[in-house]
Amino acid sequence: MTDTPAPRHIPDRLDKPLSSAIFSWEALLVVIAVLIFAVNSFASPYFLDPWSLSDLTFNFTEKGLIALAMALLIISGEIDLSVAAIVALASTMMGMAVQAGAGTPVLVAIGVVVGLACGAFNGLLVTRLGLPSIVVTIGTMSLFRGIAFIILGDQAYKGYPESFAFFGQGYVWWVVSFELTLFLVAAVIYWFILHRTSFGRRVFAIGNNPVACQFSGVRVGRTKFILFCLTGLMSGIASVLITSRLGSTRPSIAQGYELEAITMVVLGGVSILGGAGSILGVVLAAFIMGLVTFGLGLLNVPGIVMSIFIGLLLIIVIALPIVWRRLREGRFA
Repeated sequence: MTDTPAPRHIPDRLDKPLSSAIFSWEALLVVIAVLIFAVNSFASPYFLDPWSLSDLTFNFTEKGLIALAMALLIISGEIDLSVAAIVALASTMMGMAVQAGAGTPVLVAIGVVVGLACGAFNGLLVTRLGLPSIVVTIGTMSLFRGIAFIILGDQAYKGYPESFAFFGQGYVWWVVSFELTLFLVAAVIYWFILHRTSFGRRVFAIGNNPVACQFSGVRVGRTKFILFCLTGLMSGIASVLITSRLGSTRPSIAQGYELEAITMVVLGGVSILGGAGSILGVVLAAFIMGLVTFGLGLLNVPGIVMSIFIGLLLIIVIALPIVWRRLREGRFA
């Protein structure tokens, strides 16, 4: 007589029950955001002013746009540290075009195309040559930023047309800025791509086991190349926004953006090892980062202190799950 194995229960859908949603990481982020919002409202009498809240969104929308694409890249098991340098190079190219008399449509096209080209360059080096993405993007981070410094030196490009200012300073309705509107629309698009398409499922599968995906017929290299292109594209769009908002270009523009974008992604619950994460978590993390930095700004906390805080936050968010897992396994005993 042979033992008959118990039938496996295969769920007919992957939706989470309500209890899982209540105790999810995203629910915790909502609680944290509400607490920070309450603390900021007590810390400064100007915080609840509608225009102050509108200004708050400028603290995270440009980095948040990059973080949306970065989330998919990290879920697939790769990373791009050159995003801030891409912003600087795209902005420098736009500045050169302004000096040659280019109009607003041409400037926007240059910013987006340069960002896309830089992302494609990173993607080719990683997927065609098989180089580690962290090494490649550290190199291109220096390369792209270095080109911007060679072209500009300690100078700045100015003289952007008035119509160009709308992208970084314009409002769609009352206090709702164009940047915030663009960020929310992009978040919906990236949520749909990651959670409702076969491409998004391939991204999760590649992040969990790229070798198995390769033997299953999934075009791993092509998928990763597209993700690098998307990250470059979003960096180019962010370059258009920040250049429009500042009205000038310097080679040091957007320094530190890569740190804040990665912090948003990891704080949003995306596994730094790949294979897990959600766009909703990244959006909530972007709002939290904006609330924290804007609140510290209202309290006149210096920028260097904010950088220290963001660096510590990134380390804590990465280390906390590992420490928690080891505590549960008793490996610290």
